[in-house]
Amino acid sequence: MDASEPAGPGGHTGLTDSSTPAIPGVSGRSGAPENPGGSGAEALVARAGVDGRRLRNALVILGEGRWWTLADLVRETATSRRTVEALLREVDGELERSGDRFRLPAPPAWLETWQDPAGRNPAWQDPAGRNRAGRNPVGQDQTWQDPAWQDQAGQGGTPSAPAGPRAGGPEMTAPAPAGPGRTGPGVTGSTPAGPGGGTGPEVTGPAPARTRARAVAPADPVAHLLPGHAGLVARMDELIAKAPRGRHTLDHVAATGETVVRRALLLDARFWLDGARLLCVGDHDLTSLATALLHPGVEVTVVDVDERILAYIAAQADRLGLPVRTRWADLRLGLPASARAWADLAITDPPYTPEGVGLFVARCAEGLRDREQGRIMLAYGASERTPALALKVQQALAQLNLVNEAIYPDFNRYFGAEAIGSAADLYVLRPTTRTWPAAAARVEASGTAIYTQGPQSVESAPSSTAAPAAGSGDGFVPEVLVGDWPRDVLPKAPRARLATWLAKPYASDPARVAISVPAGLEAALPRLLLATRAGEVRVTLAAPPKDLPADLLAPVYELTAEGTTVRAVRVAPPAGNAANTGSAGGTDAAAGILRRVLDNAHGKLANTWREALIKARGDLTKRQARAVVAAVAPWADDVTVLELPAHRLLELRAAVESSLSSPADAG
Repeated sequence: MDASEPAGPGGHTGLTDSSTPAIPGVSGRSGAPENPGGSGAEALVARAGVDGRRLRNALVILGEGRWWTLADLVRETATSRRTVEALLREVDGELERSGDRFRLPAPPAWLETWQDPAGRNPAWQDPAGRNRAGRNPVGQDQTWQDPAWQDQAGQGGTPSAPAGPRAGGPEMTAPAPAGPGRTGPGVTGSTPAGPGGGTGPEVTGPAPARTRARAVAPADPVAHLLPGHAGLVARMDELIAKAPRGRHTLDHVAATGETVVRRALLLDARFWLDGARLLCVGDHDLTSLATALLHPGVEVTVVDVDERILAYIAAQADRLGLPVRTRWADLRLGLPASARAWADLAITDPPYTPEGVGLFVARCAEGLRDREQGRIMLAYGASERTPALALKVQQALAQLNLVNEAIYPDFNRYFGAEAIGSAADLYVLRPTTRTWPAAAARVEASGTAIYTQGPQSVESAPSSTAAPAAGSGDGFVPEVLVGDWPRDVLPKAPRARLATWLAKPYASDPARVAISVPAGLEAALPRLLLATRAGEVRVTLAAPPKDLPADLLAPVYELTAEGTTVRAVRVAPPAGNAANTGSAGGTDAAAGILRRVLDNAHGKLANTWREALIKARGDLTKRQARAVVAAVAPWADDVTVLELPAHRLLELRAAVESSLSSPADAG
């Protein structure tokens, strides 16, 4: 936020200051508002009906002295940018400005309410005309107001409060507010005037006191815990600020540091976390780090498609000594083997489409090991203007046969996503016995379009994939087609789905394989090639590749690209492969072990490494070899090559070399 001091009399610049830029999305009209007294805003609030509370809150905090930017006001009120802009247009002539910041001198007077110290029903009608709230018929407003009552300065209707019972105010004698035949302290006489007629009684007692308007929100489940964790909030703010920037094609919007700490606090307050396992299905928000910092007794696994996020979380977890492990996965192609049936709790902040929410929550269910007591936490938000979109998402959740144990409104706040008020609700979902069959059906029917933006958005047109060079001049004819190919392309050739190709080894060893990768799934290219043991692979992409994972795959493939086709030719194993011959030969031995590990991409990395290390060194037992691998690469336990993040794959060569020279008792 801009730290410059406001200029002009009273410490602010007026709307007529032409040097001050206009608020984005708000008209630049100057001078007095078109509706004096704020009646335009009052009418807008009235039209909002019961949902007008959010608009009232916005007006109140605008008048409390703090300077606001549009983004900050949207996030604070959890109200869509479009609605906030509409409200600001109505009070534009009253706003004070400082750069891109703005505020009101005070909350509009019409927001103030009156409290009757005599205890009369505040919904009664006042025959003396002291009820001017915008919707003043009996029963529509919970408070009655007296615009004629003047404060000590004689400024009737101004924000300052009049002297009243709390400040030694004057006595009042006047007809009481009318109501449905009630009396109370200080009320005498006939039945008050109401729908049935009658004359209002005389009242002798303290005058009503003006109550200053204030913002009101529902009780927060962890607000009482948050003050004790200011240090953790500050640390998370710093970690989030240094994290890789979000990718709009993955619907990334960063949550605030306070939000991720509040998620961790709710998990800790609602569930017993000692010895528990938490699965983060996508974690651009760094909820994994916040939870592990708050409660080191919980084990955390992060599954994400963004290699940058995985590398960042792993680096911070290593630096801070946190029990957080990272796994690569494109959830459209499956959940990593080491994350299936692993967790007690799962949390996700998915793409806000029915397709995205349904898929991510289904993967959360697949990740739960405790089918009786496990829970899924879901962050999801929609604009107050589009309830139909929220309904579609909730219908997707209903199809998974989940119980909504709780929904905390506006629990999550974000730096962005202003279309939905920079906020999202937090759902607590409990699976039933019918959830897992429904989840299996959901992921089986999932397509690639699950996001709101980019080539993978639900509204994007399906991309066409070129046919492989079958029968072309170079003689390449694939024996297996992987992915979605037109039916008229090699109709007799065996076919396999991308998800199946990654999930388990192919039954045979074809010499030539063609793989079709649709737009948006390019990140899976290295894993698809590692899952293939053919001598030559042709990969057809939706667009020419921006770069090739040559360094990552150099031990196994030589890569070239021509247009949208990537050609991968398998390289010969290292000469004198120590992993096969049993002779430890330094660099050659390391290359041999590395090649053996990468060739067995579907198998457990630590197991393959251990067996190859025993053959290469000749001086280790299985227990000793296992301890050596755990010492040099603690991240290699219970993981396959296909789910290992790219930064770990690049570290593998150095770790293998280290294992060749580590003492037998290294573990």
